[in-house]
Amino acid sequence: MQCNVGKTEQVIRITIGSAIVLAGLYYKNWWGLIGIAPIITGTTRYCPLNAVLGISNCKVNSES
Repeated sequence: MQCNVGKTEQVIRITIGSAIVLAGLYYKNWWGLIGIAPIITGTTRYCPLNAVLGISNCKVNSES
């Protein structure tokens, strides 16, 4: 798996995912489990949907 989620997007995904999970816990609703997806994609810095669409927000390190 190659990185396709940038640092800013990573922080946004983890924040939004955490908010969804917490809202699900607060309202005692299983829909909060949906928040796990952005947390996982933010933590691993890989999103399968971005890969399919050809989107990459990672900076390329040039080693020259």
